[in-house]
Amino acid sequence: KPAKRLSTDSTNSHEGAMAGEISALEEAFRKFAVHGDTRATGKEMHGKNWSKLCKDCHVIDGKNVTTTDVDIVFSKIKGKSCRTITFEQFKEALQELSKKRFKGKSDEEALQEIYKLIEGKGPVISGVTKTVSSPTVSRLTDTSKFTGSHKERFDSSGKGKGRAGREDLVDNSGYVSGYKHAGTYDHKVQGNK
Repeated sequence: KPAKRLSTDSTNSHEGAMAGEISALEEAFRKFAVHGDTRATGKEMHGKNWSKLCKDCHVIDGKNVTTTDVDIVFSKIKGKSCRTITFEQFKEALQELSKKRFKGKSDEEALQEIYKLIEGKGPVISGVTKTVSSPTVSRLTDTSKFTGSHKERFDSSGKGKGRAGREDLVDNSGYVSGYKHAGTYDHKVQGNK
């Protein structure tokens, strides 16, 4: 927890404020680090997730910082044999990008601006496949138009019957299937007495 140590050691209020921002920054780092990878711990980030963070948080503006710049910075910061960066390396990479993204500002101001872009953000999920509502698909999935054995698999509301709709379940009631007056024998016999 270097953020807490920094805030207790500092006497300057600006550094104390920065410590809070670093924890929000670390939270954003972890959210992006685990995105799309079920085995990720959140301690290291892959290049793909780094690029996604830069796109989703608008670090890439298309003029000063491009996707190529982001990839170059990632390659420069990570170790030679590594494929991921740690949180400390992540901060170094942001420092590198902040100089390009906010050219007119001092290094410290540029770093604060880039932190503000990323703080508290998470991965944006876009381009998820949506259901198609074409007439062809709706005709094929409308259970009221089914005939034959397929019709037997759904009830009147269109909800599937499950196993009962797929298998012929044995009826041991003693009546022929489809007999309308099943269960009325005892009533008829007792009614005649």
